[in-house]
Amino acid sequence: MSEKIYVIGHKSPDLDTVAGAIAYASLKNIIEKTDLYTPVITGNINKETEYVLNKFDFKKPEILENASGKKVVLVDHNEFSQAVDGIEEAEILEVVDHHKVNFSYGQPISFNVLPWGASCSIITQKYFDYNLEINENLSGLMLSAILIDTVITKSPTCTESDIRIIDQLSKLSKIENWEDFGIEIFKIRSSVNVLSPREIIKSDYKDFNTNSGVFGVGQVETADLDEFEEKEDEILKELEEIKKEGDYHSVILLLTDIIKEGSKLFVASDNKKKLGQVFNVDLVNNNKVFISGLMSRKKQVAPKIEKSFN
Repeated sequence: MSEKIYVIGHKSPDLDTVAGAIAYASLKNIIEKTDLYTPVITGNINKETEYVLNKFDFKKPEILENASGKKVVLVDHNEFSQAVDGIEEAEILEVVDHHKVNFSYGQPISFNVLPWGASCSIITQKYFDYNLEINENLSGLMLSAILIDTVITKSPTCTESDIRIIDQLSKLSKIENWEDFGIEIFKIRSSVNVLSPREIIKSDYKDFNTNSGVFGVGQVETADLDEFEEKEDEILKELEEIKKEGDYHSVILLLTDIIKEGSKLFVASDNKKKLGQVFNVDLVNNNKVFISGLMSRKKQVAPKIEKSFN
């Protein structure tokens, strides 16, 4: 019996990483005429991912806690700091991603990274390139992921390719108004305000390594920023706790308002003065501040941090 190949996204799995694993495992099984590719996740899924999986009739993938000794395909990430435990001892066969490259591996592998707004955009294009049919449910799943990752095309990471693919998938999934559908999913995401402060911070969370230390950055997009107002002090306290527990240089949360098109930045940091200078705001006297136009962790936050603290 041949060995399974696990298709897996990053830690703190979001919709793009889960949908990407499901869609890419299916594609690989079709084109290679096998059933070895198996989508898995690194941990519990968030609310909008659960909502979308149920809406389009997909089972939640099983959790793979450690990849040591296993064959894996990485989707929606390539940095080991964001990968499943044991990745250093795994056999990596392929990478499909849309983030900056911070990857080193001892063997030549297929490495497909495009500067698009979502991994599911890249995977959808592969289906088109192979002239493969995308059924209504799979179309809806990937469309949902792209709408979330591009913030319904408002994110600066969104490209013309993403918009073209959104239009194509909306037709295939028979969703007449993808903008309204995107708002529907974001309303589910906004309901994270019923979660604990830690669950809010960790609902979409990534680590970034710099020469100055590790930065943890969480992001929650919402259609109504005011829903979180009562929890702001608790969120700041929890950021400090996470910082101490993980020995972080800084822990940051972006509460992104997709209607106002900006983010409220919450920080716990060893160097609030320098971090404030990175974003041209005062963080010494304020641990939270709204920044108009700040929408993307990938394009507007992580690169600035890495440039300033490396």
